[in-house]
Amino acid sequence: MANILIPYSTGEGQTAKIAEFIADVMRARGHEATTTDIRQSEGSVPGGYDGVVVGASIHMGKHDKHAVEYVRDNRTVLERLPSALFSVSLAAHGDTEEAEGYVEAFEQETGWRPSRVALFGGALLYTQYGFIKRHMMKKIASGKPGDLGTDVSRDYVYTEWDGVTRFAEDFLDGLPSGGAQESHSESAGR
Repeated sequence: MANILIPYSTGEGQTAKIAEFIADVMRARGHEATTTDIRQSEGSVPGGYDGVVVGASIHMGKHDKHAVEYVRDNRTVLERLPSALFSVSLAAHGDTEEAEGYVEAFEQETGWRPSRVALFGGALLYTQYGFIKRHMMKKIASGKPGDLGTDVSRDYVYTEWDGVTRFAEDFLDGLPSGGAQESHSESAGR
């Protein structure tokens, strides 16, 4: 059994939902999984984890600054442990090249090259936006590839949950066998 930390930054809540979903998939496979909002965390990866899956959302063409700072501050730990990144954006729904560009910029900004990366579509939550943001997001959606919805009387969720499940399972399958016991005994022998 492995113990996985899933720190995330979210602007409107979709990245948090994805992080919780990943944790549920991992728990269903018999592992421990803890989610934490980076903005409310102590800023460092605590000891006792066998892997870390970082979630970061895109707003205004960039990953959330809190995620960037968190990864920079914890880069050494993220390079030592099995780790992965999931990036959440509207671009992931229809413009994979743009979404991949966001990840490349994140890697350059943080210096971290995660061994696994997933691009997940986010959400357009028109009914939760104020008047100005609702119409700004409608304009953005109408100019993007991927058939983004522009009916501001409803919300749209573009996350492909089967893909999220596969990402979580692939991450677990890539962990060293033995999970927590193996990593703790290795560090005890050093």
